[in-house]
Amino acid sequence: MNYSVKLEDDILIFTLLESKLDTSNSGAMKTELTRTFTSREKFSAFVLDLSSVENCDSSGLSVLLVANRFAVERNYGFRIVTESPKILNLIKITRLDEVLIVAPDLVKARSEIRGI
Repeated sequence: MNYSVKLEDDILIFTLLESKLDTSNSGAMKTELTRTFTSREKFSAFVLDLSSVENCDSSGLSVLLVANRFAVERNYGFRIVTESPKILNLIKITRLDEVLIVAPDLVKARSEIRGI
């Protein structure tokens, strides 16, 4: 699984560098997210950047919910970045748009988290 993690000020950005988030990589993604959230790095907000991801299935949605739960439990600001029509539609039809906050790009995600 290809991904990158970087800290910008107090916002941790986890970028998945794959074209899909599904059963083939969701387990590894959950493991890496858990490792990231239990790392020693200090951050107060978290962005899950899925801008490279085009497809997602139910196991991928599970990853999004795990990330959201980690963020809520730690009182972090949290955004998911995607413009994929397939992912946005899946989030909407599963009614997860009532729980997850999606931004179209990193700039918008950072400004929403900072309240700008």
